[in-house]
Amino acid sequence: MNIKTSVLVVFLLAASWVNASELVYTPINPSFGGNPLNGNFLLGKAQAQNKHKAKLNKKSYAEKFQESLERAYINKMVREITDLAFGETCDVATDTECDPSIFNEDSIFTSGDYLIEIITSNTDSITVQITNSLTGEITLIEVPRFG
Repeated sequence: MNIKTSVLVVFLLAASWVNASELVYTPINPSFGGNPLNGNFLLGKAQAQNKHKAKLNKKSYAEKFQESLERAYINKMVREITDLAFGETCDVATDTECDPSIFNEDSIFTSGDYLIEIITSNTDSITVQITNSLTGEITLIEVPRFG
């Protein structure tokens, strides 16, 4: 009986060893090879646990209005510089949608801490000088004329 018991024990051990499988780690985070569908879930969990909130800068209506006017004026200046650079000028007398230039030669515009000066003295290019009035830093932008 002893041999039968030992043979039975060997077969049981061999059978359990054969049925065992390899453990495979699958990451959860998609950054490390996990399922990409887990990304939104993990991001939501992280945001829910985040205690740090960005400070909101509340601006008054007057500040918002001033920024909007400055943006509109700067956009108009950029359009006019582009028109001058490409030689697209219009005749105010004949064109009803023509808008006369908002700046003449050596025009200066102040926006916050910056002083923007348009220098159109060169026939080959238009030079825009931007000066930071706090630091004194000067940036020169040369736009070549094509027309």
